[in-house]
Amino acid sequence: MLKTLLIANRGEIACRIIRTARAMGIKTVAVYSDADAKALHVRAADVAVHIGPSPATDSYLRIDKIIAAAKEMGADAVHPGYGFLSENADLPEACLQAGIAFVGPTAAAMRALGGKAAAKEIAIKAGVPVVPGYQGAAQDLRTLKAEALRIGYPVMIKAVAGGGGRGMRLVEAEAAFADHLDSAQREASSAFGNAAVLVEKVVIAPRHIEVQVFGDTHGNVVHLFERDCTLQRRNQKVVEEAPAPGMSAELREKMCGAAVKLARSVGYTGAGTVEFLVEGGKLSADAPWYFIEMNTRLQVEHPVTEEITGLDLVEWQLRVAAGERLPKSQADITMKGHAIEARLCAEDPAQGFMPSVGRIERFSASPSDVLRLETGIESGAEVSPFYDSMIAKLIGIGADRASAINHLGNGLDELELLGLKTNSAFLQRLLEHPRVLAGAMDTGLIARDLNGLTHIDAERLKYGLGDGMAVLLSTMRGRKDDDPWSSADAFQLGPRRQQRIPALVDGVPQTFAVTWIEPDCLTIDGVGPHHVGESVFSTLASGSVYAFADGVRYAVSWPTHDLDDIADGSSLDVIRAPINGRLARVFVAAGAPVAKGDKIAVVEAMKMEHVLLSPRDGMIERIAASEGAQVTQGALIAALAEAAQVLGKS
Repeated sequence: MLKTLLIANRGEIACRIIRTARAMGIKTVAVYSDADAKALHVRAADVAVHIGPSPATDSYLRIDKIIAAAKEMGADAVHPGYGFLSENADLPEACLQAGIAFVGPTAAAMRALGGKAAAKEIAIKAGVPVVPGYQGAAQDLRTLKAEALRIGYPVMIKAVAGGGGRGMRLVEAEAAFADHLDSAQREASSAFGNAAVLVEKVVIAPRHIEVQVFGDTHGNVVHLFERDCTLQRRNQKVVEEAPAPGMSAELREKMCGAAVKLARSVGYTGAGTVEFLVEGGKLSADAPWYFIEMNTRLQVEHPVTEEITGLDLVEWQLRVAAGERLPKSQADITMKGHAIEARLCAEDPAQGFMPSVGRIERFSASPSDVLRLETGIESGAEVSPFYDSMIAKLIGIGADRASAINHLGNGLDELELLGLKTNSAFLQRLLEHPRVLAGAMDTGLIARDLNGLTHIDAERLKYGLGDGMAVLLSTMRGRKDDDPWSSADAFQLGPRRQQRIPALVDGVPQTFAVTWIEPDCLTIDGVGPHHVGESVFSTLASGSVYAFADGVRYAVSWPTHDLDDIADGSSLDVIRAPINGRLARVFVAAGAPVAKGDKIAVVEAMKMEHVLLSPRDGMIERIAASEGAQVTQGALIAALAEAAQVLGKS
């Protein structure tokens, strides 16, 4: 058995691996960047090694630093987790040269199946159906555009390396192909260090089904049944479950059998996931299905498989890496019950899933026999712009699908996570969606119904914000009685004092019309009454409070500057960074004419690209940040002509 394990990853998955390794008596070594110096996984491990600056390219993606840390700590194995280097064949190769075991497949198997293009060729030879497309070596625009035309629009551009939906772009028409290709290649290069892509035909109304496989060094390969990963946004999974609802026994046998055949054809070892699309949304025996890729690593959604099989997949990984046989044969692997997982992310679904960065003021959840929690954060943790936006996974467990969904919904409802925007309310609404409850989803459901899934009722919003404002105003007034002379704010003699109060709601300036009915009772914008003494909120050291409106949490605070000057003039005159991140590309130069909607720049954060567009016709007066620079949320990127006169004076 292994003695010392270095985990070449961070956050939730590092904590997950540490838990199993400790139970097996294996010493654990964590690695961390500057941004993660105080992270939970660093304290959870037996020892930790600093490997560089915050950007992943300077730390978690540096194979030389990972190997050096493993040697320094005497590790006899390296676990890559998922993301980062987990599908980079150079890492297992470097481990082999250093005499260190790699917890995963061989470099040869990873190269064969880890790239989408190569994996499709192997699948074709193995007789597994694949999505029609182009996966050739030529990567120039002319070739790829011609292949897309041959395949027929709409097509999907997909990075051949990595996963997680990054480097993927849906192209509806030929005119948009070049721009989408440029964006996909840039994102793929940044995320995986490989800009190569393939082009595929879009499958209509698909279900996304994946099969968990495992192989050992003794030639054994088994499957652990399927997972349904259909609910996605921006080609990234949001909710996953096992088994797939509505899966026919015949289709399960065909897909699981194909997955095992594919893995066995390359002598696969360790954990892997073979992914398929099933056309038309139904998992019937005669439904058309296609292989799309294989992930040569542990998946984010592996807990749902663990819950229905009763197996620890990380333990299996470590035993296989130590040269042991698989703990069970195919005949001994059974499934029972249902499990469904939701990815809790620091993001704002109502704003196109814009990532949220900053401090988590409070985090509290109550895991139980029917609710599993996997996380790498705690109260006081910082969510940085350098890594993925996922901060936790909640897994509902039940005897059947309905009870599992109910347990997950209750867990989300009782969750307390304050300090950042999250997708918690969005996830609750998604789980209540009629087609989700019926198990009749397809991968386009979230995009089609996003407005309904993120809509906030105006009156409920006003009432919820009113409760938060009541708390803020009571602290501002600084009194508990009705004596106006002891008030800390301005006052009026006479009945029902009225005020117009400026405040920030999640950083956005708003003005509230307040009418005081009694010392601790008021209406806001005509809605109420709000009784201050009956409101229970979390007040931050900054003076903000959290208000709850229609299931969404809002931070309400006093402005520290004149709200009239917050935009430095008209918002149509300036382009600002929507989030902390890296200015990945600038498309224009000072003096260039632009039309409304033209691309100005791209800000990259949390492994996502945010394209900034011109708010109106005009001329670029100046570019305020350099390509490749780190920018903070709200930082000026570019100014149009009319704004320059104001901004140039500062």
